[in-house]
Amino acid sequence: MTRDEALEWVRAEIKTKNLVKHILAVEAGCRELAKHFGEDSDYWGLAGLLHDIDYEKTLKSPALHTKMAAGWLRDKGIDEDITFVAAALMHPTKSLAGLDTEFLLKRYKEKRFAAGARRETIAACSNLGLSLEDFLEIVLKGMQSISDELGL
Repeated sequence: MTRDEALEWVRAEIKTKNLVKHILAVEAGCRELAKHFGEDSDYWGLAGLLHDIDYEKTLKSPALHTKMAAGWLRDKGIDEDITFVAAALMHPTKSLAGLDTEFLLKRYKEKRFAAGARRETIAACSNLGLSLEDFLEIVLKGMQSISDELGL
């Protein structure tokens, strides 16, 4: 599946503008992480782009979230490894331009900062051999690369 095909699918399934922005941010973070590790950025970008494809359909049945998506992905012949999850963080100014890793690390411990992000998922970056600081820096760089598209 090409990125354009995946994005068209995302826009057909996801109607909430902010959720589409989240999905694009995760895609950008995945692409940047792939570059960092010398992996295929198109492949991992696709994983980021499709990670919440079933979100609106499973909103009232959260136990089905990802299970429905996995079935859809299999039906379309998408590789089984496309289950990668990334986290996106937001700056109070709603702009990524002035945001830096030092700010993210300082605010990271506050419960209200990136309240929807699961800390244990973010902390799993250590399984990739990355410190939290390195992970945040890489993902932020990816998100900043598409800040105009995200409206941030």
